Amino acid sequence: MLRNKIDKIRLLFRKNRESYLCFYRILGFYPHNIHIYEQALLHKSTSLRSEKGRPLNNERLEFLGDAILDAIVGDIVYKRFEGKREGFLTNTRSKIVQRETLNKLAVEIGLDKLIKYSTRSSSHNSYMYGNAFEAFIGAIYLDQGYERCKQFMEQRIINRYIDLDIISRKEVNFKSKLIEWSQKNKMEVSFELIEQFLDHDCNPVFQTEIRIEGLPAGTGTGYSKKESQQNAAHMAIRKVKDTAFITSVNEAKTLRITPAQTEVILEIETPELEDKLPEEALTEPIQSKSPCDDPESPDRDPQ
Repeated sequence: MLRNKIDKIRLLFRKNRESYLCFYRILGFYPHNIHIYEQALLHKSTSLRSEKGRPLNNERLEFLGDAILDAIVGDIVYKRFEGKREGFLTNTRSKIVQRETLNKLAVEIGLDKLIKYSTRSSSHNSYMYGNAFEAFIGAIYLDQGYERCKQFMEQRIINRYIDLDIISRKEVNFKSKLIEWSQKNKMEVSFELIEQFLDHDCNPVFQTEIRIEGLPAGTGTGYSKKESQQNAAHMAIRKVKDTAFITSVNEAKTLRITPAQTEVILEIETPELEDKLPEEALTEPIQSKSPCDDPESPDRDPQ
């Protein structure tokens, strides 16, 4: 409170008072270094550079904000749902930090109106707002620290726009999203059970690996095959945003498809056929490795 009063007095002597007031309405406090927040709202399409010639955009802040956001939301979810298992906590956190949710939150608090980008990039970058939200979290962390970040998420975001009880019950099918992406981009995706074991209470645990064009894209564990596939798919969805990984995937795809095959694929991969492709077609058959009774039997089905 005292810090805000001091910052408010300092505001009287600043030339860019309107910018400070704009961020204050979003944050609930005055920035110390306003330039960090301004950079958080610079999309790379602006092609701006610093005096030293370095690109000025929000990509590095987005990387930092992504990590901080995971920690903060994990902290909040852990304390809110006492006694819940790791899988439940992971899924609930994933629903909050996924790009669709962050896009909506960015619009709710007015970040969408402050982002600077080229008109050309706006038409196909559906995650621009969510990415800016993550970069904004990174800016808060650098400017004010972890506790102020957490306070912002709890008081200005969670309490106002997210019902934790409702969102924890909401189903998000990451596997379907990944398959939809793979069909749209004509990528080969496989779900492979790489391990099956029992925990300390003799409950079956599954570990699934996802491979895109033969390259490892994500692993996930769960108390059912479905849960492990969902967790692996969530990791893979994040992985395909990595430029280096997607470059490797495209190279593997190029080696797989010959010029003759390309012509055939372009003829048969119509939206109608894609809609008929079942998810199970991409799932490898699972062999039980446990000496105990079959954990997938109707009496033990953990799903």
